Amino acid sequence: MKTVLICHHDDDLNARALPRWLGSFSEVAGIVSIEEKSQQKKNRVKREIKRLGYLRFLDVIAYRLFHRFFVHAGDVAYETRLLDDLKTRYPALPANIPVLTTASPNSPETIKFLQDVGPDLMIARCKVILKPEVFSAARLGTYVMHPGICPEYRNAHGCFWALAESDLDRVGMTLLKVDKGIDTGPVFGFFTYSYDEVADSHVTIQHKTVFENLDRIRDKFLEIEQGTAVRIDTTGRKSGNWGQPWLTRYLRWKKAAKARASAKTFARA
Repeated sequence: MKTVLICHHDDDLNARALPRWLGSFSEVAGIVSIEEKSQQKKNRVKREIKRLGYLRFLDVIAYRLFHRFFVHAGDVAYETRLLDDLKTRYPALPANIPVLTTASPNSPETIKFLQDVGPDLMIARCKVILKPEVFSAARLGTYVMHPGICPEYRNAHGCFWALAESDLDRVGMTLLKVDKGIDTGPVFGFFTYSYDEVADSHVTIQHKTVFENLDRIRDKFLEIEQGTAVRIDTTGRKSGNWGQPWLTRYLRWKKAAKARASAKTFARA
């Protein structure tokens, strides 16, 4: 099975570790490495402001600052340990694998690149909504490992919002096939693990929903290749379109998480 990975160039786990994992069960035919321009990032901010309004967007900014000063170091330490572990588990790929560096995965050069390498299956680990000409370029389709249980927690930071909503049974990752909507395609799997909502940040939790399940995700991709994978019916379930974390909801979640942990400790005593 020939695979292609689409990811951001500065995301070490996806850009440096995930290709090694892919190479353990497929032929990595190419990598699309996204280097966004500043205007693209500004446009993303404008869309979020339009969606939330200026007052609520200040809540988003407050969370970003809080995370940078009080949480970020722990996330980086975890990611560094994980990257080292994955490098040990999976060998390096050949140096001659084609890599396209582009500002957008929807660019004409991306489409040409995909036509040239002819992937059977693509994995998109990016923040960009893909055009049909891109996500349909692979014979078996393009798939995302979405950090959230769909359809309840679509779009951004699904794990965070499930935790913030105390919806603890829906903290996980969805493997789904990309279509024209936002995380609305056919679902092929839900993956979670025994997370620690007190000790871990939501960033670490959403990473672990993927990287703690690499063997199971691999097996699902092989089933897709063999034509034996079964889609999960999500008909009739509530659908939610979420966005960036808010500091107010983060603090409320952590307070509730500590209360739940204390209650469990008291119950065992």
